[in-house]
Amino acid sequence: MKGPNGLRKPKIAVSMGDPNGIGPEILLKVLADSSVSANCDIVVVGSSRVLDFYCETPLGHGRNETAEVDASGFDIRPGFIDGNAGRIAMVSVQRAVELCQSGEVDAMVTCPISKEAISLAGYDFPGHTEFIADLLRSPDHLMLMVSDHLKIGMVTGHIPLSRVPQAITEENILRTAHVMIRSLQHDFNIEHPHIAVLGLNPHAGDGGVLGPEENQTILPAIKKAASKGLHVAGPFPADGFFGNSTWKSFDGIIAMYHDQGLIPFKALSFGAGVNFTAGLDIVRTSPDHGTAFNIAGSGVANASSLKKAILCAIEVAQNRKKVQ
Repeated sequence: MKGPNGLRKPKIAVSMGDPNGIGPEILLKVLADSSVSANCDIVVVGSSRVLDFYCETPLGHGRNETAEVDASGFDIRPGFIDGNAGRIAMVSVQRAVELCQSGEVDAMVTCPISKEAISLAGYDFPGHTEFIADLLRSPDHLMLMVSDHLKIGMVTGHIPLSRVPQAITEENILRTAHVMIRSLQHDFNIEHPHIAVLGLNPHAGDGGVLGPEENQTILPAIKKAASKGLHVAGPFPADGFFGNSTWKSFDGIIAMYHDQGLIPFKALSFGAGVNFTAGLDIVRTSPDHGTAFNIAGSGVANASSLKKAILCAIEVAQNRKKVQ
């Protein structure tokens, strides 16, 4: 189908997420949003039976193209963690990846999954990002949290906090910087990105008094990146960096670990943020929240972040076509 500008509308695969979480509900809300359907055609990846269960009013999801995933025999129980639900969620993700690889869709968006449920299903991955990167054999990928005014990537992702210090290496920092800068250029049309790098320790180590990582690892990586012509600065103490709005002066921010980046991002952008996987051959985004089992099935889940994720996927897919 064609959009308002007369060009073919992008086709976006959206996996429904954990069938016991809010994924099916927010997907149904987005399917009923004319501002989304005006900009793209959505391919629903999941189970029609699950969507029918959550469809309180006739939203017409059957009008959308569907890549059906078998959920027969599965007992839908909103709010419950279930290995069968985890399996259905991950099969949906894999099917969406296949649609991207075959060129049947221009991008994919993933509704939230439960890490515990996919573990019960036998998947040895901490989340979507690592699973998709493994399917695509893409070792140099990056979880990049994106909003209209803030973009944060993490050197380390879904690993225990106790393992973070040894994972902070010059190589990993430089890899993160390269993936982020390339993505900001090609995916978001920022020609010369300026990147801030956060420290690991309180007060960015305070000259080594509060930890050696800044002097021994982070600062040398920043200098090496600068020597290659990259616009990279830091290390900045994370609290002051966000507290005094220094972040507004940069196109991208490199955090050392998950919560260091995600806490300020969600505080500043929750509901309007998108999880984008940089460094993949395909375009993949997701909402910036989880399965919200505590409200699943109640009809109150907010679909704004999923809508943002779809619009971001459209933007990135179109930007990539411009540079091909």
